[in-house]
Formats: sequence, C-alpha cells, structure tokens
Amino acid sequence: MTGVENKFAELKKAGKKGLIIYITAGIPDADSTVQLVLEAEKAGADMVELGIPFSDPMADGPVIQKASYDAIQKGMNLHRVLDIVREIRKKSQIPLVGMGYINIMLNYGFAKLAQDAKEAGLDGFIIPDVPHEESGELKKACRDNNLHLVEFVTPGTTDQRIGETCSTADGFIYCVSINGVTGVRKIDYSPINRVISHVKKQTATPCAVGFGIGTPEAAVEAAAEADAVIVGSAVVKNILEGADQEAMKLIASMRQALDNSYHK
Repeated sequence: MTGVENKFAELKKAGKKGLIIYITAGIPDADSTVQLVLEAEKAGADMVELGIPFSDPMADGPVIQKASYDAIQKGMNLHRVLDIVREIRKKSQIPLVGMGYINIMLNYGFAKLAQDAKEAGLDGFIIPDVPHEESGELKKACRDNNLHLVEFVTPGTTDQRIGETCSTADGFIYCVSINGVTGVRKIDYSPINRVISHVKKQTATPCAVGFGIGTPEAAVEAAAEADAVIVGSAVVKNILEGADQEAMKLIASMRQALDNSYHK
C-alpha cells in the first residue's frame, strides 16, 4: 500500500475523518515550506497537498494565485518543489501529493516526472486541468511508479462521468464542493454530498471534499459524507501574512472539531 492508502486505512480503522492541508511550495521560501509541512503534521494534518506554483492557476482563487505568483518570483519551480519533498522526507513520512497544472508536467516529461517524483518521496499528483478522458498517458506514468493521479468530481458531474471516474480512481477522489475556484466562502454541501453518495456506491476509493473550507465548523459540515476535507486558502492566507502560528492554530482547531464530531 502507498502512504496515501495507508493513511486512509488508519483513519478508517480509527473512525476518524482525514484533514488534508494545502501549502504552496516556496512560500515564504523553500526552507520555510519544509518547516510548515512539519508543523502542519504536528498540528493534526494527515496529509499535505503541496502546491506547485504556476503562472495561470485557473482552479485557484486570489489567495493561492498570489502565493503562486510570489513563489515564482522567488524562483520556485517543479525541480525545486521536488527538492523540498526530499528535505521533508528526511524528517517525516506524511503523505505528500503535488498539486499543479499540466503545462508544467508536459514541459518536464511525464515519464521522467513520475520517476523523479517517486525518487523524491512524493505520493501522487492532483492536476485540475487534465480531464479524465485525457489523463491516460500521465496516469500510466504514475501507476508505473506507484504514484496516484487524483481524479475529480463536482456537483455537476454526470452519472456517466462519475462511473468512468470511479472505474480508474485510486488514492482518493477530490470532490469539489462548488462550481468555481478555491477560496473561503459559505458553502451548501448538499449537492456534492449527493455526488459523494453516488461515488461511494461504485468505488471504495476515499472521497475528500475541498474548496471553501475556512473554519472548524465548515470542516465538520463538509466532512459529513466524505472521508476527508481539504483546506487551502485559509491556511495559505495566514502564511502570506506572516502568521504561521495562526495557520497552525487553525489546523489544530479543525483537527479537534473533526475528532469531536466524528471520532468513534
């Protein structure tokens, strides 16, 4: 089993909901990113989604757009992200999934990327601008190196598309709570919950809900039907403002709220 699979198995056995934290690589700098990941794990993160900065992050709202821009201005790129992963792996085995965009991957080369990512210690990728039907080549490269390529569903995903996605899904399925970009806001989770219910009838692959989650209360609400929640902009905003400890307090409060509400 992979690190991602092991973590979800541990959570299921413990009767707990997972907490996945997004951190943009290179913010405020490479060394700080390593430290932030380690601190996030101590605060209660089960997994970290490591953002790979890109000039046109189309799935992301203003906070993560700014983080990506700032990181690129400081020289962060995919090679350096893998260096960060290597440094994290010297001190932690927390599951790490790289979140980026397809142009970066194409430029690097799928086969080489998968090999280098595995060697560095990455567990998989999340690439929001690669639709399911166009993911075959990259998915093969990932599977050849025992990496996950996380698939997506949204409130508008059709029954047919859900079936196609579930047929090849592994690691976890990213369940986007709204039709929009990342960023903290009030969300009605009932539409994505209906999709999750449908997904769970077709696959045992865990479901993680992301987009919009900014408070412990929202994390609890989002986790109702899912196996985990993904929190990004609320954490990254604090990091951009130099309030790293506030980011860690937020993670800890979400961990406690999830455990209080769902821990069996």
